[in-house]
Amino acid sequence: MPASFEMINEVPHYNLYIGGQWTRSSRNDSTESMNPATGELFARVQQAGAAETEKAITAAHTSYKAWFATPISARESIFLKAADVLAAKAQDITDVLIAESGSVAGKAGFEVGYCFDLLRTAAAEMRRSPGETMPLTAPGQFGFTIRQPLGVIAGIAPFNAPFLLAMKKVVMALAAGNGFVLKPSELTPVTGLKIAEVFDEAGLPPGLLSVIPGPAAEIGKTLFADPRVRMITFTGSTGTGRHLAVEAAKTLKRFTLEMGGKSPLIVLGDADVDYAVKAAAFGIFFHQGQVCMANSRILVEEPIFDAFCERFAAVAGSLKVGDPRDPDTVIGPLIRGTQCAVIDGHVEDAVAKGARLMCGATHKDQYYWPTVLSGVTPDMRIFHEESFGPVTSIIKVKDHEEALELANATDYGLSSGVITNDMQKALDLAFGLEAGMVHLNDCTVSDEPHVPFGGVKNSGYGREGGRFSMEEMTELKWITMQRGQRAFPI
Repeated sequence: MPASFEMINEVPHYNLYIGGQWTRSSRNDSTESMNPATGELFARVQQAGAAETEKAITAAHTSYKAWFATPISARESIFLKAADVLAAKAQDITDVLIAESGSVAGKAGFEVGYCFDLLRTAAAEMRRSPGETMPLTAPGQFGFTIRQPLGVIAGIAPFNAPFLLAMKKVVMALAAGNGFVLKPSELTPVTGLKIAEVFDEAGLPPGLLSVIPGPAAEIGKTLFADPRVRMITFTGSTGTGRHLAVEAAKTLKRFTLEMGGKSPLIVLGDADVDYAVKAAAFGIFFHQGQVCMANSRILVEEPIFDAFCERFAAVAGSLKVGDPRDPDTVIGPLIRGTQCAVIDGHVEDAVAKGARLMCGATHKDQYYWPTVLSGVTPDMRIFHEESFGPVTSIIKVKDHEEALELANATDYGLSSGVITNDMQKALDLAFGLEAGMVHLNDCTVSDEPHVPFGGVKNSGYGREGGRFSMEEMTELKWITMQRGQRAFPI
């Protein structure tokens, strides 16, 4: 049994991970992590406060310089060992994702599989040349740049892809030579602690990583107040992200924000309708629509609008809703039952203003059935507001120019997609879409460990992934070298 928890009355009680040690909080406070599919108690988790957060910061700050000075081969070997540990723990972590976040089996398996590539990508990034040389004006002088770690980075992770998105922050920060403090979502704390288990068993030097579940306000206040924390990396809601940006600016901390979306999928009249339907269905119903890049707006050109709506609604209505452990289940539970009321409000407003409900709009407990609205217009709340559930809007457009105008008529700008065989129009749309990512002949849901993942407008600030994370998480330093003696004017 790992030291991360102990079984009490058949319920696992998880500890905090601080400075390489599994420990209870000084107040011995714990909270309940619930299974959203059953409503049953999944685990009890110790809660960090200001004292534990300060210890985690101190541990990271004390250890990161020695870590950065460690030969690359030794650091790289820990990442590769972590991949081996992850392989051994893959089923355990998959089971936790299903039970704690309501992930269906396929989605949970995808998260774990992604992290194998992520660990190898991070290991490779440590060997990438981080600087460049440059000629200078003074005779005999040249310059070069190097990248050095910021020091301590704090990460705040979301509930929807809690293992993948937290792991991405952790591994890239460590690869860049930093220490890291992770605050997992209050809804999925055990998943975050599984990351600590992986690195602890892989032999990561103590202190570099701490995982501290706990109340956001108390932990956040301590993180923002401490000057040793040089950067905050956040994934979550736009409202929270904007607040964090303001707090980080007060002490000139760096930050990256990956926030909400109202991502458009444009389907032009020459598209293969069956293919477009499959792509759109995956893009909105993956993980019950609780994905920031989900194509919650589908803009379809007039000639195929009716056929697309009919076929899409048929696919949506056929998807199995239920137990996320069942491999045939496509739609599992929402993480919060209160989200059902939010979706109901969006649907009711749209129907009252003339939209057609083609299927869905029913829910039970924390399950919301796949819901499709057609004829959605910009005067409806659902056109602009993020539902974060298995509901999408199909919008008729007369041509690709109107599609572009409506696609950009949002405060968000995370992901987007275009399905067409006309590559001239596809490229015009790719250049014109106000989004951090554009996927041609694909849906809006896509991510890989080495790509620049992120958005514009209210969807984000900065980029995550591969060398782009390394740039965000390091300080660029310019160094000059004088060959011989420089001639000075005085």
